[in-house]
Amino acid sequence: MGVSRVPGRGRRRVVAAAAGAAAMALTLAGCASSDGGGGGGSGAAGDQLAGQSLNVVAAWSGAEQQNFEAVLQEFENRTGADVTYTSFGDNGPTYIQGQLEGGTPPNVAIIGQPALMQSLAANGDILPVAGSVRSAVEKNYAQTWVDLGSVDGDLYGVWFKAANKSMVWYNADIYDEAGATAPENWDDFLAQLGVVRDAGYAGISVGADVGWPLTDWFENVYLRTAGPEKYDQLTNHEIPWTDDSVKEALGVLAELWGSDLVQPGGAQRDFPTSVTEVFGSDPQAGTVFEADFVAGNIAADGNSTVGENALFYDFPSINGSNPAVVTGGDVAVQFTDDEATTALMEFLASPEAAEAWVPNGGLLSPNNAVDTSLYPDDVSKQVADALIGAEELRFDMSDLTPSSFGGTQGQGFWQEMISFYENPSDIDGTAQRLEDAAVEAYR
Repeated sequence: MGVSRVPGRGRRRVVAAAAGAAAMALTLAGCASSDGGGGGGSGAAGDQLAGQSLNVVAAWSGAEQQNFEAVLQEFENRTGADVTYTSFGDNGPTYIQGQLEGGTPPNVAIIGQPALMQSLAANGDILPVAGSVRSAVEKNYAQTWVDLGSVDGDLYGVWFKAANKSMVWYNADIYDEAGATAPENWDDFLAQLGVVRDAGYAGISVGADVGWPLTDWFENVYLRTAGPEKYDQLTNHEIPWTDDSVKEALGVLAELWGSDLVQPGGAQRDFPTSVTEVFGSDPQAGTVFEADFVAGNIAADGNSTVGENALFYDFPSINGSNPAVVTGGDVAVQFTDDEATTALMEFLASPEAAEAWVPNGGLLSPNNAVDTSLYPDDVSKQVADALIGAEELRFDMSDLTPSSFGGTQGQGFWQEMISFYENPSDIDGTAQRLEDAAVEAYR
């Protein structure tokens, strides 16, 4: 997972008083019972936290902000607390650092980078969650999410929003015309892309002008060919990028990227255009790989309809690998130790919090207790079921590595995958350059 990579922290340890934790358990238990423990309904108003104010920050704006504010409104209805939300857009680390330096940290921040959570924990800026919050997380989440929210054995984060980055989207009109079907495994995947190609379309479109879609390709293949333990080792650079397991995964990708199954011109194509090439008014390809957010690109284009001709299948199994999902997400962390903050963190770990957003669309919850029948359409439910039902689940590798290696345009993982896409025969050279970049970044 990469979550144990943080060195000795020397951090401040602040532990909530047992009485405070007990009070929070009673507060939320009373709130839940007020509406029979149901899902996203408003329930009866409570006043256990009346007069207490909270500041919450996250990246969400627009429709996502409105939906999250509905979640916070549900919390207000249940407790009487007053919550103010601020969007920091794409500037989360900078915004949070400025608030810390100014002595005005938020009560809760929801962030998308586990490495940032680790850094904040190492510096003593965020606090381990209270026992009641940990109990809720352990009850409602798979162990993978507990591990991803932990640093050195202490739980700091509650994962509220997830992404399923192991999806292959296809234009059902093109597949039907070609006689292609959803594949059963990787070899069948290549065969079905060939069926689409033979019908006059490119089998698959790739947007490779930036590195992140390509690192997602590698992570999905590597998880299936090397397995979760090796995935963790490579994430933490406990094995080198010249390892045979890396070369095997690159070889699998080379078989596809070096073939005529892929639409030409990918190195000059951005990701949104690759979606349009499949689902636009004049589709040129039958298939595109990426996460559940592809649905948003399809809707914005307006020429195809998710759930009708825009469908998906899970990233194919390779060599008999178990169902697996590479995921991303947003995790809630707390900066203050007080009754209202603990209550909010416990609420965010409950299914009721997610169920206030789920019916509106745009939220994939990693909470196993969420009622999946509340998802607004069959495709959303299918995405959620695939995430929750994955036998192997790992976080996006590039988000867990040092940003100079895994998240910077023009260098490291991103750049080397672009170079490999353009020259997929150079497996050994790519592996060596990745290792050289990793050695520099992990110092």
